[in-house]
Amino acid sequence: MPEALKVVVAEDEPFNRKRLSRLLREAGCEVAAELPDGPAVLEWLEGGGQADALFLDIEMPGASGLEVALDLPRHLPVVFVTAYAEHAVKAFEAAALDYLLKPATAERLAVSLQRVRERLERVPAQGARASQRYPVRAGDGLVLLDLARTTHFLFEDDAVWSFVNGERFRTTWKSLTEVEAAFPSLVRGHRHLLVRPEAVVGVKAGEFGRLVVRLQGGSTVEVSRGAAPGLKERLGLKEKA
Repeated sequence: MPEALKVVVAEDEPFNRKRLSRLLREAGCEVAAELPDGPAVLEWLEGGGQADALFLDIEMPGASGLEVALDLPRHLPVVFVTAYAEHAVKAFEAAALDYLLKPATAERLAVSLQRVRERLERVPAQGARASQRYPVRAGDGLVLLDLARTTHFLFEDDAVWSFVNGERFRTTWKSLTEVEAAFPSLVRGHRHLLVRPEAVVGVKAGEFGRLVVRLQGGSTVEVSRGAAPGLKERLGLKEKA
């Protein structure tokens, strides 16, 4: 039998929260936390909570599931749960792995869980590869850049861009999830930003708990409040910047 997935359920309606948690347990998952709103999810994660995937209701008080997904302290597979099919497009724009329409069924939930397992299996397999280079577009062809010279990756204008010495290059990737699968050592700065920790040369406190990060070559990026603790931990910073 596959190892049990450790998941978190965030839903403001107690009945729906308990129902989804029950279905997940019946599917063999360990429900690490049942949370009532978006801020509780971020607080749980910032407090050291760990999970293989998050099941987030899109419409919650305090912070919607979409807002939580944009402020995750580290990348986690996200499955959005919603009563409205029109939310599906926004869900995938936020790089969700999948979405469930309420009321979720055991059959449809099994599909989501399989996608989570495939994602978790794919990341270490690709991350272990020897090559630390990646292709970027150059005219009619491609050139290979070295990850060790790259400071960060940004999803912008429907493309993934890499930055080397302050210059940006359009990669062949379609999402930051694909970049993470290739290079698991990168750290999320926010939903549209990945940072190479070794490229960080300085940090300082920004507004609303954010972190202003200076990178090799002079580039500066802003890391979200939720992602700041994870980056500080990777940098070995024990105290607030």
